[in-house]
Amino acid sequence: MLLIRKFEEMLLELFSKGELFGTTHTYVGQEAIAVSLVENIKPDDIIFSNHRCHGHFLAKEDDPEGLLAEIMGREKGVCGGRGGSQHLQKNNFYSNGIQGGIVANSLGMAFVEKYNNTNNIVITFIGDGTWGEGIVYESLNMASLLSVPLLLVVENNMYAQSTPIELNLAGTILQRAQAFGISCDEISSNNFSELYPIFNAAVKYVRTKKKPFVQIINTYRLNAHSKGDDDRSEKEILKNWENEPLQYIEKNITHSKVSEIKRSVDKRLKSVLDKVKEMKYASLT
Repeated sequence: MLLIRKFEEMLLELFSKGELFGTTHTYVGQEAIAVSLVENIKPDDIIFSNHRCHGHFLAKEDDPEGLLAEIMGREKGVCGGRGGSQHLQKNNFYSNGIQGGIVANSLGMAFVEKYNNTNNIVITFIGDGTWGEGIVYESLNMASLLSVPLLLVVENNMYAQSTPIELNLAGTILQRAQAFGISCDEISSNNFSELYPIFNAAVKYVRTKKKPFVQIINTYRLNAHSKGDDDRSEKEILKNWENEPLQYIEKNITHSKVSEIKRSVDKRLKSVLDKVKEMKYASLT
């Protein structure tokens, strides 16, 4: 979780200096979700992520060097420096910024796992805003009909870019998923200790029942949607910082251990940044 937080903070600093290409969607405030989910899956399981994918990628692949190189357009990036953070692929991790489309893609992947009679599952991360896409409902319909091992993780951070959920979504996400006969669960938490057993149960259900499941996590992104495009009130943001996920760490381990981890992460990321800056830029031909 600390690696994800400090990586994202490093990106924002680099962006402010004009050293990054494209856009930057950080995962600050949602770190516990990715880590608690990944702690419960197996190496051959598949993750399909979205535009806010750095936390998911780092939790699963633990490759800050490859990710930073990709974001900075270097040839040793995980996709050769040509895709950026919205177009990643490493091992069984994929990302794409097309919100509704990734649900259809992951549905296909889950069907292949069912067809090949494997014990693998597919996990797809989406947000509250994705529920405005028609293809999501077509995919949920087929996922239920075909009974595929798909876990849809909804990171409901209450905003679709800059539109608050109360102006964007009628009814509830839970009701929408249940309408397709899909089992669901919902929790409001940023605490790893609370999220871990929730994901343990969700993953176990999908793997053993071979059926789709929707796990909704009501959370909050503490940074802007992308870079600095944020029109939320300062009061609202400050209030949500009181519930940020890293504060719960010291309730489980000592302050000295947290300090030790922070120093280790800082040292690692400094080394990563130094290496990436020495890499060649990706070729355009």
